[in-house]
Amino acid sequence: MVTSITQGIKISVDTVYQDEYSNPDQEHFMFAYQITIENLSDYAVQLMRRQWFIFDSNGTQREVEGEGVVGLQPTIAAGESYSYVSGCNLNTEIGSMSGKYLMQRLVDQTELTVDIPEFQLIVPYRLN
Repeated sequence: MVTSITQGIKISVDTVYQDEYSNPDQEHFMFAYQITIENLSDYAVQLMRRQWFIFDSNGTQREVEGEGVVGLQPTIAAGESYSYVSGCNLNTEIGSMSGKYLMQRLVDQTELTVDIPEFQLIVPYRLN
């Protein structure tokens, strides 16, 4: 698990290789990741947008941007947390992701850019 804290927002990421949804013979490797967002600040925040940078070990890079996460723009009260699971496919056995969330502090509509720490996507048999 990797973790980072930006402006009082803690982001933790845990990943798992999805063997049942992957097809190595077709260069299709599926990974799931769980993100936990903890609001350590004194103010409620709302997650407005996400931006992902996805890297394959073959040099391919993709950028994914959009509103919210998994179809939602969750509000996270001070001292509370929000978790969700999503997925990413790669064309190689090894890659990584990182990104940013655009959040808004509800008390004064101040926008916050929160870093999503880089995390590795590695097929387990590549670790041996």
